[in-house]
Amino acid sequence: MQRSISNKNPLTVFTYILLFIVYESLSSIYLFLPPLLAVLFVLFINALKKEDTLEVFLILFCLIIYEAQMGYHLFSLIIYFSLIYKFVMPKIVQNSNCKSCINALYVLIAYLGYFIFCIFLSNVFLLPAPSINYYIIYYIAVEFFIVAIL
Repeated sequence: MQRSISNKNPLTVFTYILLFIVYESLSSIYLFLPPLLAVLFVLFINALKKEDTLEVFLILFCLIIYEAQMGYHLFSLIIYFSLIYKFVMPKIVQNSNCKSCINALYVLIAYLGYFIFCIFLSNVFLLPAPSINYYIIYYIAVEFFIVAIL
């Protein structure tokens, strides 16, 4: 039995996960590589819209790897993305029809919103406040173009 020409998928989901882990390791060494937080946020939103549980769990695994790599609190990204998806994103989508505007907001919410969320967590649990890095502006600009492609 032959496979159809249109059914060629040489990279499986697990290969993407492996490539993400390698990329995250490289992005922690080379600061000019963005950490792809906004891309994970967009993929998380798209997976929840499609209701694809395998993809959601794999993205959650990538988020846990990202948290471990960056030294963030465990499950804080998952909680933050879930809260944003449930309470904030319906209002943004309802009030805006501009796809590029929504993509820009995804990137800003992923980076700046998560920083504000980390400050909130540090105040609630009496932890030291996180410091902001000026590379964030560069990461926002680069990931805006990456998210615009998605």
